[in-house]
Amino acid sequence: MHILVKGAGVAGLTVAWQLYRHGFDVTVAERADKVAGGASGLAGGMLAPWCERESAEEPVLTLGRQAADWWEAALPGHVHRKGTLVVAGGRDAGELSRFAGRTSGWEWLDAAGIAALEPDLEGRFGKALFFREEAHLDPRLALSALTAGLEEARMRFVLGNGRYAGDHERVIDCTGAARIGRLPGLRGVRGEMLQLETGELRLSRPVRLLHPRHPIYIVPRDGNRFMVGATMIESGDDGPVTARSLMELLNAAYALHPAFGEARLVETGVGVRPAYPDNLPRVTEDGDTIHVNGLYRHGFLLAPAMAAKVARLLLRQPERKAS
Repeated sequence: MHILVKGAGVAGLTVAWQLYRHGFDVTVAERADKVAGGASGLAGGMLAPWCERESAEEPVLTLGRQAADWWEAALPGHVHRKGTLVVAGGRDAGELSRFAGRTSGWEWLDAAGIAALEPDLEGRFGKALFFREEAHLDPRLALSALTAGLEEARMRFVLGNGRYAGDHERVIDCTGAARIGRLPGLRGVRGEMLQLETGELRLSRPVRLLHPRHPIYIVPRDGNRFMVGATMIESGDDGPVTARSLMELLNAAYALHPAFGEARLVETGVGVRPAYPDNLPRVTEDGDTIHVNGLYRHGFLLAPAMAAKVARLLLRQPERKAS
C-alpha cells in the first residue's frame, strides 16, 4: 500500500518511520524546503512524561512512557538518559512541593545531591526533584537522522510545495498548525525560545526552574549551547519573539546561573503549537485521510504513540491500552 504523509515535522516523520517498519510504501510531502522547519525544530526535545504530567492529563504519562525506547530503537545513540532536574529559587521553594504533589517518579535531592549531578550548580539550590527515568534528545539532529534513514530505505521526499501528484491509497495529514481553522477545535499556542552559548557552564541534563509566573527549562546542546524555553501564549501569531518574552527567558536563565548573563544570544525562535481543547493529540479519520494533530507541547514525547495508532488503523489491528 502506498501512503502519502503530508508534513515533515516530528508527527509526519515518526508516522513515516513507523509505516516503513510495517512494510508500507511511503512518500513524505512538505511545503517547506527542509524537514523540521516549523515548531518541531524549535522544540526542547525532552522525553519527560513524569514532569509533563504535573500540568497535563494522565494520557501524557501513559502514552509517553515508551517514547525514549522508541527513539532509541529508531536512532541509536541519539537519546540521552540523564533524567531531569527540577529546581526553584529560595522564595519559590514551595513550588517544588506543589510540583511533586501533582506527579510521580521523582526523588528529593539536597544541595550535595544537586552538586553531585550538576557540579556547576553547587551552592545555588538547597533542594531539588530528580526524575531519574526521563531523557532528552536534540530535535534537529534526531529529525535529520530520521530523514536520512528513510531516504536510505528509498522512501520518497517531496520538499518545497507539499504537493505530490503520484498515485497513493491513503493520506496521513500531519501538517500541524496549517490545519488550524480547518480541523474542529484546533487552536494555536505560541511558543518562544532562545539559544545561548557559553563555555562557562556545563549541564548534563535538562533543568527546569520553577516560578509561579515564568517557569522555564534549559536543555544542553552540543557546542556549549543551551536551549531556553518556552513561553505558552494562547495565540496563533508566529511573528518574532517579543521583548517581554525575551526578557523573561533571559532573566530566568540568569536566575539559574549568573554565567548566562555573559552568554551569547545565538538564536531566537517562535513556533505555533497546534492544540485541541484538552491539549491532547488526536488521530482522526476523514474518508481516505487520517489526521494526526494537536500534539501541543508534547511532540517528541507523544508522536511515537500517535504513529503506532496510525499503523494500527491501516493494519486494522485492535486498539491497545497504554500501560
